[in-house]
Amino acid sequence: MTQELHIIGGGMAGSEAAWQAANAGIKVVIHEMRPKVETFAHRTGNLAEMVCSNSFRSDDNEQNAVGLLHWEMRQANGIIMQMAAKHRLPAGGALAVDRDPFAESVTAALMAHENISVSYEELTELPDEGHWIIATGPLTSAALGQAIAKETGAESLAFFDAIAPIVYFDSVNMDIAWMQSRYDKGETEEERTAYLNCPMTKDQYQAFIDALLAADKTEFHEGETAGYFDGCLPIEVMSERGRETLRFGPMKPVGLTNANDPENKPYAVVQLRRDNALGTLFNIVGFQTKMKYGAQKEVFRMIPGLENAEFARLGGIHRNTFLNSPTLLDNQMRLKSRPNIRFAGQVTGVEGYVESAAMGLLAGRLAAAEIQGRVIPDVPHTTAMGALVTHITGGADAKTFQPMNVNFGLFPPLDGIRGGRKGRKERYKGYTDRAKEDFAQWLEAQT
Repeated sequence: MTQELHIIGGGMAGSEAAWQAANAGIKVVIHEMRPKVETFAHRTGNLAEMVCSNSFRSDDNEQNAVGLLHWEMRQANGIIMQMAAKHRLPAGGALAVDRDPFAESVTAALMAHENISVSYEELTELPDEGHWIIATGPLTSAALGQAIAKETGAESLAFFDAIAPIVYFDSVNMDIAWMQSRYDKGETEEERTAYLNCPMTKDQYQAFIDALLAADKTEFHEGETAGYFDGCLPIEVMSERGRETLRFGPMKPVGLTNANDPENKPYAVVQLRRDNALGTLFNIVGFQTKMKYGAQKEVFRMIPGLENAEFARLGGIHRNTFLNSPTLLDNQMRLKSRPNIRFAGQVTGVEGYVESAAMGLLAGRLAAAEIQGRVIPDVPHTTAMGALVTHITGGADAKTFQPMNVNFGLFPPLDGIRGGRKGRKERYKGYTDRAKEDFAQWLEAQT
């Protein structure tokens, strides 16, 4: 048992951790409670199921930190990026995937690996011996969550993550809506027309905001508080912060020209992104919501072009749990009080599919090296992966620790490159050039 690696959770982080350790020659057992034990957000028993958006966000590895993280994971032979490429959908400069075939492909690849087995059960206690990675994500089961809280001596931290609705394309009125990526981004015509756009006049926008504010919302359970992650705010919460907030956020009209009425600039635009390869499903970008189902249909059908919309999935809200990692984890991602256990993924306080998978990638490599008696050098904090793990294992202020996406603000400053908005393009290219060189050297040191 001591030479096996056990991974609790088969999401993005657990799947990537298993792949990395198995390719290093370690026998891996993935313990996944689904489909025997269901969650609010999951629909299948597939590994690496995408429960919220179908986007891995920007794929620009020169000017964007998440695109750089994509690059690093590809260099490290990551299974998540491999299958994302295989099932990629047009999305302008973003990396979006056909979610069901993506998860099915990840599952098939892991199940076919000679060093990987999957055990379908719910584990409710922390293991006393053996090598373990806990990658249970934001929907850690109540029993295991209680065991973690008991061990760490801290009350579990939580925020709420909201899921955006998905619309059937054939129910969209294309006499009003049109296809275009913002600023016509993309190398092909398919990429440049990857998004479905629904325009609003000022009066329509104001009526929409009124309806959002008045709609019935999901009630919280006793003792729960709405500590939302800012990168995934429900649209009602954003509208409560100011009537123009949405127009400068997910409904901004810039970079778009209404193909049905090019002379009139929309006051606001709702964008929908393709959700499957057939192009039959589109998710409403940035429209995470905690409105009740009946209210969602009424409010979203106020959007021009969606007046007769049919929904494959309505939005929802669920509790996300995460550790106060700066106080609980060491720089090897091990629980300080039980160093036989590592944590990975969103439960560590990173936010996003890519960030979660990247922490799984790192945890899998670290665990494999420990089992084999090898020492892996610390991933350079000048890299996207290194900046993230440094942040969660000590770089962040434990008193105010909240989930974080990868961003250039986590990177060490560059010498000789000016700050400020005007120097941003040169600065970001400097960050990514330095990171690529340092990450390549880190991988080379492991061969």
